[in-house]
Amino acid sequence: MLNNKIPPLVVVLFFALIMALIAHYSVIDFSAFILYLTVSLVTIGCVFCIAGLVSFRLANTTVNPSKPEQATNLVTSGVYRFSRNPMYVGFVFILLGWGIWLSSLWALLCVAGFIAYLTLFQIIPEERALTQLFGEDYIQYKNKVKRWL
Repeated sequence: MLNNKIPPLVVVLFFALIMALIAHYSVIDFSAFILYLTVSLVTIGCVFCIAGLVSFRLANTTVNPSKPEQATNLVTSGVYRFSRNPMYVGFVFILLGWGIWLSSLWALLCVAGFIAYLTLFQIIPEERALTQLFGEDYIQYKNKVKRWL
Protein backbone atom coordinates (compact mmCIF):
# COMPACT_ATOMS: atom_id res chain seq x y z
CA MET A 1 0.00 0.00 0.00
CA LEU A 2 1.30 3.46 -0.94
CA ASN A 3 2.02 5.99 1.75
CA ASN A 4 1.53 8.83 -0.68
CA LYS A 5 -2.01 10.15 -0.83
CA ILE A 6 -1.29 13.07 -3.16
CA PRO A 7 -1.26 12.33 -6.89
CA PRO A 8 2.19 12.92 -8.52
CA LEU A 9 0.74 15.45 -10.97
CA VAL A 10 -0.43 17.61 -8.05
CA VAL A 11 3.01 17.32 -6.43
CA VAL A 12 4.66 18.42 -9.70
CA LEU A 13 2.34 21.41 -9.97
CA PHE A 14 2.94 22.30 -6.32
CA PHE A 15 6.74 22.26 -6.75
CA ALA A 16 6.49 24.12 -10.06
CA LEU A 17 4.54 26.86 -8.26
CA ILE A 18 7.07 27.00 -5.41
CA MET A 19 9.91 27.22 -7.97
CA ALA A 20 8.14 30.02 -9.82
CA LEU A 21 7.64 31.97 -6.58
CA ILE A 22 11.25 31.50 -5.53
CA ALA A 23 12.50 32.53 -8.97
CA HIS A 24 10.24 35.57 -9.01
CA TYR A 25 11.33 36.83 -5.60
CA SER A 26 14.97 35.81 -5.67
CA VAL A 27 16.24 36.69 -9.12
CA ILE A 28 19.96 36.08 -9.33
CA ASP A 29 21.75 38.75 -11.26
CA PHE A 30 24.62 37.11 -13.09
CA SER A 31 25.88 40.36 -14.62
CA ALA A 32 28.48 40.88 -11.88
CA PHE A 33 29.68 37.28 -12.26
CA ILE A 34 29.86 37.68 -16.04
CA LEU A 35 31.80 40.92 -15.63
CA TYR A 36 34.32 39.38 -13.20
CA LEU A 37 34.73 36.27 -15.32
CA THR A 38 35.21 38.36 -18.47
CA VAL A 39 37.76 40.64 -16.82
CA SER A 40 39.61 37.62 -15.39
CA LEU A 41 39.80 35.80 -18.72
CA VAL A 42 40.88 38.90 -20.64
CA THR A 43 43.48 39.71 -17.98
CA ILE A 44 44.89 36.18 -18.12
CA GLY A 45 44.97 36.48 -21.90
CA CYS A 46 46.81 39.77 -21.78
CA VAL A 47 49.34 38.38 -19.28
CA PHE A 48 50.07 35.44 -21.61
CA CYS A 49 50.45 37.77 -24.61
CA ILE A 50 52.70 40.22 -22.78
CA ALA A 51 54.80 37.46 -21.21
CA GLY A 52 55.36 35.91 -24.65
CA LEU A 53 56.26 39.26 -26.16
CA VAL A 54 58.66 40.11 -23.32
CA SER A 55 60.34 36.69 -23.61
CA PHE A 56 60.92 37.28 -27.33
CA ARG A 57 62.25 40.79 -26.73
CA LEU A 58 64.61 39.56 -24.01
CA ALA A 59 65.90 36.87 -26.38
CA ASN A 60 66.36 39.57 -29.02
CA THR A 61 64.36 37.69 -31.65
CA THR A 62 61.49 38.57 -33.95
CA VAL A 63 57.89 38.66 -32.77
CA ASN A 64 56.54 38.82 -36.32
CA PRO A 65 54.36 35.71 -36.73
CA SER A 66 54.31 36.01 -40.51
CA LYS A 67 58.11 35.61 -40.73
CA PRO A 68 59.17 32.80 -38.36
CA GLU A 69 62.23 32.20 -40.53
CA GLN A 70 63.62 35.50 -39.18
CA ALA A 71 63.84 34.07 -35.64
CA THR A 72 67.38 34.35 -34.33
CA ASN A 73 66.92 32.47 -31.05
CA LEU A 74 64.77 29.58 -29.87
CA VAL A 75 62.90 30.85 -26.81
CA THR A 76 62.17 28.08 -24.30
CA SER A 77 62.22 29.96 -21.01
CA GLY A 78 59.68 32.03 -19.15
CA VAL A 79 56.11 31.41 -20.26
CA TYR A 80 57.47 29.25 -23.11
CA ARG A 81 58.13 26.52 -20.53
CA PHE A 82 54.36 26.02 -20.32
CA SER A 83 53.23 26.61 -23.90
CA ARG A 84 54.95 26.78 -27.27
CA ASN A 85 52.42 29.46 -28.27
CA PRO A 86 51.63 31.59 -25.22
CA MET A 87 50.59 34.62 -27.26
CA TYR A 88 48.03 32.49 -29.12
CA VAL A 89 46.90 31.03 -25.78
CA GLY A 90 46.44 34.62 -24.65
CA PHE A 91 44.28 35.34 -27.68
CA VAL A 92 42.13 32.31 -26.82
CA PHE A 93 41.59 33.58 -23.27
CA ILE A 94 40.69 37.02 -24.61
CA LEU A 95 38.18 35.50 -27.05
CA LEU A 96 36.73 33.33 -24.26
CA GLY A 97 36.27 36.47 -22.17
CA TRP A 98 34.58 38.19 -25.08
CA GLY A 99 32.29 35.20 -25.63
CA ILE A 100 31.33 35.19 -21.95
CA TRP A 101 30.64 38.93 -22.11
CA LEU A 102 28.41 38.38 -25.13
CA SER A 103 26.60 35.62 -23.19
CA SER A 104 26.36 33.52 -26.33
CA LEU A 105 27.12 29.83 -26.58
CA TRP A 106 27.37 30.24 -30.37
CA ALA A 107 29.93 33.00 -29.94
CA LEU A 108 31.92 30.79 -27.58
CA LEU A 109 31.94 28.02 -30.17
CA CYS A 110 33.81 30.38 -32.47
CA VAL A 111 36.80 30.03 -30.14
CA ALA A 112 37.11 26.42 -31.27
CA GLY A 113 37.09 27.66 -34.87
CA PHE A 114 39.82 30.16 -34.02
CA ILE A 115 41.95 27.41 -32.45
CA ALA A 116 41.46 25.11 -35.44
CA TYR A 117 42.23 27.85 -37.96
CA LEU A 118 45.31 29.10 -36.12
CA THR A 119 46.65 25.58 -35.63
CA LEU A 120 46.26 24.66 -39.29
CA PHE A 121 47.28 27.88 -41.00
CA GLN A 122 49.67 29.53 -38.53
CA ILE A 123 51.13 27.17 -35.95
CA ILE A 124 51.89 24.13 -38.12
CA PRO A 125 53.69 26.26 -40.74
CA GLU A 126 55.58 28.05 -37.94
CA GLU A 127 56.62 24.68 -36.53
CA ARG A 128 57.97 23.58 -39.92
CA ALA A 129 59.98 26.81 -40.21
CA LEU A 130 61.32 26.53 -36.66
CA THR A 131 62.28 22.89 -37.22
CA GLN A 132 64.29 23.95 -40.28
CA LEU A 133 65.93 26.80 -38.34
CA PHE A 134 66.69 25.11 -35.04
CA GLY A 135 66.64 21.39 -35.93
CA GLU A 136 67.01 18.96 -33.06
CA ASP A 137 66.78 21.69 -30.40
CA TYR A 138 63.29 22.59 -31.58
CA ILE A 139 62.24 18.95 -31.91
CA GLN A 140 63.32 18.29 -28.32
CA TYR A 141 61.47 21.41 -27.19
CA LYS A 142 58.33 20.26 -29.04
CA ASN A 143 58.53 16.93 -27.25
CA LYS A 144 58.70 18.63 -23.84
CA VAL A 145 56.24 21.50 -24.15
CA LYS A 146 52.65 21.34 -25.42
CA ARG A 147 51.48 23.34 -28.40
CA TRP A 148 48.73 25.11 -26.42
CA LEU A 149 48.65 24.32 -22.69
